[in-house]
Amino acid sequence: MARSNVSREISHLLAVVVGVVVIAALYLAKEVLLPLTLAMLFTFLLAPLVALLERIRIPRVLAILLVLAVFGSGAGTIGWTIVNQLVQVTSNLPAYRINISDKIALLHPTQDTSFTRARHEVEHLSEQLGITHPPSTSHHQRRELRDLGASPERPMAVQEVRSTTPSMDSLHGFLEPLAFVFLVVVFTFFMLLQRESLRNRLIRLSGHGHLNVMTQTMDEAGNRISRYFRLQLMVNICYGAIIFVALYFIGLPHAILWGSLAGLFRFIPYIGAPTAALLPTLLSMAVFHGWTRTLLIAALFFCMEVFTANFLEPHLYGKHTGLSSLAILVAAVFWTLIWGPIGLILSVPVTVCLVVIGSHVPQLEFLKVLLGAQPVMRPEAHYYQRLLANDEHEAAQVLETHLKENSLESLYDTVLIPALSLSEQDRHRNALDEGTITFINQATRELVDELGLHVIESTSPSEEPETKAQPDAKAAEEPAAAVRISPKKIACLPVRDNADEIIGVMLSQLLERAGHLADCLPLQSVDQMLAELASMKPDLVYLSALPPYALSHARGVYRKLRSRQPEMPIAIGLWNYSGDPVKVAREISGSDRVQIFTSLAAAVADADGTPPSQEPSSSNPSVVEGNANPAGETAS
Repeated sequence: MARSNVSREISHLLAVVVGVVVIAALYLAKEVLLPLTLAMLFTFLLAPLVALLERIRIPRVLAILLVLAVFGSGAGTIGWTIVNQLVQVTSNLPAYRINISDKIALLHPTQDTSFTRARHEVEHLSEQLGITHPPSTSHHQRRELRDLGASPERPMAVQEVRSTTPSMDSLHGFLEPLAFVFLVVVFTFFMLLQRESLRNRLIRLSGHGHLNVMTQTMDEAGNRISRYFRLQLMVNICYGAIIFVALYFIGLPHAILWGSLAGLFRFIPYIGAPTAALLPTLLSMAVFHGWTRTLLIAALFFCMEVFTANFLEPHLYGKHTGLSSLAILVAAVFWTLIWGPIGLILSVPVTVCLVVIGSHVPQLEFLKVLLGAQPVMRPEAHYYQRLLANDEHEAAQVLETHLKENSLESLYDTVLIPALSLSEQDRHRNALDEGTITFINQATRELVDELGLHVIESTSPSEEPETKAQPDAKAAEEPAAAVRISPKKIACLPVRDNADEIIGVMLSQLLERAGHLADCLPLQSVDQMLAELASMKPDLVYLSALPPYALSHARGVYRKLRSRQPEMPIAIGLWNYSGDPVKVAREISGSDRVQIFTSLAAAVADADGTPPSQEPSSSNPSVVEGNANPAGETAS
């Protein structure tokens, strides 16, 4: 045990060291990794166009050159047009000089204010009292200037005048972006040229035993990144078009320029949109008299960004990229710190690749948990965890959220019963105190009662008029419906503890909604419950038992009930049971004459005499009913 703990600690330490080394390598090698990563993204974008040209019998090299030429000339044309428009805006600024001066004058406070008058009076009184010293005379100033440089204590200021000839620093600043663009173009060309070879090499590195995993990872990463860029392009085009139309009707000059900049700048997360809004807002202050249209333009950008960033993009990008909104923000900060402004643009695509890798590689699953958009907790675990935290309100929200897309039977079968099973397992391991157990059972019972009342109130008023409107004709045409509406008197009997009773209440609710007279007996001693059951004289009895700890009690209750009432139709609900129902039926009854149900939906369908509905479920997918004898003793 001690050796295993030491090895686990060493593995955790090794993982931390590897993470630090990877982050340091990403930072130190950014000069090579940045153009390489950009080239990979351009390869994802341009590969379909190259493949399309290849289908029409154009050689691959020529197709790549054509695509790169069109893409580069398009980007250059857009950049040149935007620069020319900005130059025109700058050249028109002198025409707005008077308006700018008036706006600046409005921003300065007036000189004749109460505070200014009070300050002048205080200064005048100080001069009369001799508190302030008069300013130095001009002779004294000339003497100080003459003494400058006479001693080391009084040095003379020297101003450096830069040479007008270009230096190596300015030349380096000009060549560096050109070299970066050249590397991106070269990497993109060779990746497009040898994309199948690169794909095969990556698959070969993963090993022949992981061909399926590597193929799925590459396909999913490519699809997610392509969807992200398509959605981002669509959103930003619509964003820029709306800005252009609004600014055109407001009357701002060069509206198409500001609309184009708004769409382009939004490719830069978080800081692009405020930058795009700042320029037309400042121009409007110079162009328009007053502040009305300036405030209108600022409000336009603010409302557009709030709606797009907080409502539209989280639903589109988070859903189609598999990233949560918080993960997108954290990724933007991280990659900006590592790779600078270009890392901000690359943050979402790179993080998408990490999440996809975490989805297919078990050792990196923590990436999917931390960054992915999928819920990290199943509904039953989420509900149970909130009850452990004494948060009944959020636990109720979990049930309401699940009920919006699923039926009440599904909610009971896939959320509440598994949650009660988790509680029972912790209780038998002595992991819960009595107060927590009482709170969980009480809160679940209250929520079940509220859900039952809500469903009954929402369904019963709309069903009664249809039954009265067609009394005999429908019954004559559909005789099976007449059998279904004939109510049965059904009793639900908990076999062991409060969890069995709560599930019995769920079953009685569903049976009552189906038109039967159902009731769940309160948890008492076995003799008391059997005596009350004898006075009820039901048509059918369901024993409610939550495995695995209630199986032995179910056997005892069943045999005692069978010995007292041999002709009573009995069915046993082993809720959420994943074992063999035929085998457990023999263990409980000693024969094959008892019917076993593992879900409430199957039990209700059996009482109605209809086939059970096979609803999709994540936590109880396969076994809905186990019947040891199809023609058993249950009166259904």
